[in-house]
Amino acid sequence: MRYRKKPVIIDAFQYDGDLMGSDGKYYVPDWAVNAFQEGIMHFGSLKAEEPPTELFIETLEGTHHASIGDYIIRGVNGEIYPCKPDIFEKTYEIVNE
Repeated sequence: MRYRKKPVIIDAFQYDGDLMGSDGKYYVPDWAVNAFQEGIMHFGSLKAEEPPTELFIETLEGTHHASIGDYIIRGVNGEIYPCKPDIFEKTYEIVNE
């Protein structure tokens, strides 16, 4: 059988390597700030000797690494996860409200 994904509206932003500007203010959505403050999104390192500059997201499937350019999505149940740009662009389109 074949299935079509139900149309749902999600919140997302494209990760550029940081969550706040040089002025110390967050420039990502409030839900992302909350996830960061709650430890759902956090910075770490891929190697023990490296500084914690990589973004990780705790999901039900485990810890996911977010690369620069990935989209960070908040799903319909409030879950947060990264998505590669090519997959995101094939799956989602901007909603003009």
